[in-house]
Amino acid sequence: MARTNPVTFFQQVRSEVRKVTWPGRNEVVISTIMVLVLVAFASVFFLVADMVISWLVTLMLSIR
Repeated sequence: MARTNPVTFFQQVRSEVRKVTWPGRNEVVISTIMVLVLVAFASVFFLVADMVISWLVTLMLSIR
């Protein structure tokens, strides 16, 4: 593996960062809202799933 001079490395990093297309404010806001909504849905889903599984296990263990 070839060693790269630190100055050359940082020049290459700057060159690559210039090529990045940064998202606009509107896109960031929409993406953030989507993430928050999906996290809320996932939280509710896992809460309900946990409650159902807990109820089923309790029901199975109480049967004798």
